[in-house]
Amino acid sequence: MKNYTFPVIFIILFFSHIQMDAQLRLPSIISSGMVLQQNDSAALWGWAGPAEKVSVTTSWNNRTDSTITGNGARWKLKVKTPAAGGPFIITISSRQSVQLQNIMVGEVWVCSGQSNMEWSYNNGEKDTRTELAACATNNIHFFQVPKTTADAPQDDVKAQWVACDSNTLKSFSAVGYFFGKKLQQQLNVPIGLINTSWGGTPAEVWTPDGLVENDAQLKTAAAKLTPAAWWPHQPGYTYNAMIAPFTSFSIAGAIWYQGESNTNTNDTYYQLFTTMIDAWRAAWKKDFPFYYVQIAPYKYGNNNIGALLQEAQTKTMQHPNVGMVVITDLVDSVTNIHPSHKREVGNRLASWALAETYKKPRIVYKNPEYRGAKVKDGSLVVDFSNANNGLQIKDKIIRGFYISGANENWQPAAAKLEKDKIILSNKDIKNPLYIRYGFGNTFSGTVFSTEGLPLVPFRTDTWKVDQSPVK
Repeated sequence: MKNYTFPVIFIILFFSHIQMDAQLRLPSIISSGMVLQQNDSAALWGWAGPAEKVSVTTSWNNRTDSTITGNGARWKLKVKTPAAGGPFIITISSRQSVQLQNIMVGEVWVCSGQSNMEWSYNNGEKDTRTELAACATNNIHFFQVPKTTADAPQDDVKAQWVACDSNTLKSFSAVGYFFGKKLQQQLNVPIGLINTSWGGTPAEVWTPDGLVENDAQLKTAAAKLTPAAWWPHQPGYTYNAMIAPFTSFSIAGAIWYQGESNTNTNDTYYQLFTTMIDAWRAAWKKDFPFYYVQIAPYKYGNNNIGALLQEAQTKTMQHPNVGMVVITDLVDSVTNIHPSHKREVGNRLASWALAETYKKPRIVYKNPEYRGAKVKDGSLVVDFSNANNGLQIKDKIIRGFYISGANENWQPAAAKLEKDKIILSNKDIKNPLYIRYGFGNTFSGTVFSTEGLPLVPFRTDTWKVDQSPVK
């Protein structure tokens, strides 16, 4: 009888040796097809055997950088990226070698929020349909983060970089795509879009849990969130799994479309939202621009909760390096929480980025806003910022203004446009003091800048607002 013990042991040891040597591993965001931030010191990282040398060679300059893996089997180094271009090759070597192909260098943006950011052609978004025939380009790449949660920060996600084409676009964020398309056309550089969004999610789940749990007001508000079968509500759960894994990846900035799921906790949203923004910036170690969409008009079950959430979002404009897009005119039905047209939403976000981040001149991107009012002959003369070329009225009728005297007695205002000012009056309000415009869940804009951007909804009073169930 033959003895097979030695050959078997040899085979086991041989393949064990191969396995021990084959330690080099990369996170999914560091892979073929990725877009690196241009003119930056971009981090590359992964895992290999402890105390193992890892070398990185970049084809744009044929330079090799190296580092030694720590005792946690993790390595990380930074490479200098050139001005926009590509495709390039990156070779990463230790005891084995990995070659990353079709690397582009350009501008990288994170797209996040709930369903209106997630909404795609596959969800019924209408504007993407006309893009499919001619959208294929190697100058826009997508990284679609799958829906997943974790109770502690993770180091990887199961995703891959893909170039934009008629198939990959169908499942990608329409807002993100139109934002990226306009940037690509105007800047003429490759664009990388990281879509990490989940319909129905409140902002708490995108915020590190300690920042919520250790703040009395935010913790109390989070306890009011209603569990659902379709999305998480626990603080930090999507931040840990869908943001934390790539906070070392260099980005230009972030766009955000969320708020509908926080309407019932609107009184703490400003604090929560700014806390989340600052937490992301701290994680990336960069004060990147953060542009967001004010929620659209919708028929909520309680009075004014949408208006109060919009008000919190407007207040967030006081925060550094942010910008808000108003879409009160982009709604086809106030009974549909997912306005179907996303092209203009993405374009307006892109205008903010082009003007503020990329300093492109002659771009009108700021919505007209209330600046002040004076009492004159029993009327209020209202002045607006961001209306240098005047205002225009949709359908030639000014709707949505209410005024009140010292004692709360809101009455609809007769409104007259005079260049960049609006005159408000009501025969029953002899001494008008306070103004509300578009303050309600379902109001659609009627006042616009000459360039077509809607006036930001506002109120000048601080009275308690009815949030009772709609009867």
